[in-house]
Amino acid sequence: MLSEIIVTDLPESSDDRGFSFSLTASLIADLPIRDVHIAAVRPGCVRGNHYHAKKTELITVAYRDDWSLHWDTGPDTPVQSRTFGGQGAVSISIPFLWSHAVRNDGQEELFLFNVTDMSFDRSMSAADQDAIVRKVV
Repeated sequence: MLSEIIVTDLPESSDDRGFSFSLTASLIADLPIRDVHIAAVRPGCVRGNHYHAKKTELITVAYRDDWSLHWDTGPDTPVQSRTFGGQGAVSISIPFLWSHAVRNDGQEELFLFNVTDMSFDRSMSAADQDAIVRKVV
């Protein structure tokens, strides 16, 4: 079980066509993938502000401008953050019960590719989907 946030820079194979990054086997080998959620985050917007009690989530952020990751380590704990800039991609592993959010602080859209071990079902409540709201940004 994770006891800290792990941020991993992804290998880049970008060229004149645009950016390109790979999720390597070492990042996904132990995760039984049941869902891949793809989302954009517009400038000034936030995605997340929730935690998971059962679901394992590997968050991958592909970015071309400034953004920040915000998290806590459980209820009533201080919010922490880390900023990123430039162009790149990272994968983020977050322990159970730690609330987390991604905020786009730049002028370009950024993209999330979240791999989870539970299927997403829009007809279920957020709690049943194991996305329990607790704001960190």
